[in-house]
Amino acid sequence: MADEKDQDALAAEWAAALEDQEEQEKTAPAETSDDDKLAAEWAAALADDEQKVVKREKEQQSLAAQASAVDFKDMAEEANAPRVDGNRRELDFILDIPLDVSAELGRTRLLINELLQLGQGSVVELDKLAGEALEVYVNGKLVARGEAVVINEKFGVRLTDIISPIERVKQLG
Repeated sequence: MADEKDQDALAAEWAAALEDQEEQEKTAPAETSDDDKLAAEWAAALADDEQKVVKREKEQQSLAAQASAVDFKDMAEEANAPRVDGNRRELDFILDIPLDVSAELGRTRLLINELLQLGQGSVVELDKLAGEALEVYVNGKLVARGEAVVINEKFGVRLTDIISPIERVKQLG
């Protein structure tokens, strides 16, 4: 508080000095030098800056007084607790979020000319070897690797390797 009063007093002194200087300039002859004018401009600018600093500090103190600590609920116990039908966990809504899952056999890069020349029966060479693991992506992020299987005349992927969360974070960087 004493610091604020000192700054307010300093700002008031600057303002008073500027007013005195302006009065002297009005009553003084027009022969004031360029140095005096420059000094007056600097004094005005410094006083203005000082007032801005004092105002900013007051705003910061006001915001700091309004801030309060937040106590977040620990969700670990609820997540690990056994599920009881009468007492459903609050995070069950996540189970209904749709995700795009895709399996990638391989990739290649073609020129537009090569793409236009493709036709029925054309073969596109991929960058993976035969028998190499497919990559499984969820919303565009690699989460697993596996091998292609056929079940009831439909393709599927048998997962052979799940990517750890640490490896997934490393892939983001």
